[in-house]
Amino acid sequence: MAMPEKQPTLRRWLPMLAAFGFFALFYVALFAGDPTRLPSALTGQMAPDFDLPGLETGSAGLRRSDLATGRPVVLNVWASWCGPCREEHPQLMALARAGVTVFGLNYKDDTQAARRFIGSLGNPYARIGADTRGRVAIDFGVYGVPETFVIDGTGRIVSRFAGPLDRASLELEILPHLELPEASQ
Repeated sequence: MAMPEKQPTLRRWLPMLAAFGFFALFYVALFAGDPTRLPSALTGQMAPDFDLPGLETGSAGLRRSDLATGRPVVLNVWASWCGPCREEHPQLMALARAGVTVFGLNYKDDTQAARRFIGSLGNPYARIGADTRGRVAIDFGVYGVPETFVIDGTGRIVSRFAGPLDRASLELEILPHLELPEASQ
């Protein structure tokens, strides 16, 4: 009676090596990068076309043409249910006090809760568009809130920052793209 041939060692370990390689790649993709540095496919392109109602009853809404002011502006995507949005809010208030035009895109939020959020923390936004279904945020490629975009004077996206703004991210990622009035620099 003939004995069955033993499988070569490599052939026996190949499935386990392939699984290990897959998990290693998954781990690196998930944990090794800085999530605030996620690339935006829209950088260098015109902001998507949109027209949103205002957050406040009777207030002006927000549309793409509002972003083309002739000088750079900031578009901040936020929600009242977002803890990091609350953390970054003082940075947005500082930008507005420095003379930067900041627009708000309120993402999938209850309008009453969003109004309370602004009422308690202050309103840095020149205008707020209520994106209750989240379609405009999707068109901007938003992964989650908060996210902040710098839009040049013609309406072209020049920078995107994912996550809550702090002083360091503001200085490194946002301010270099803005034209601040001389008195606030």
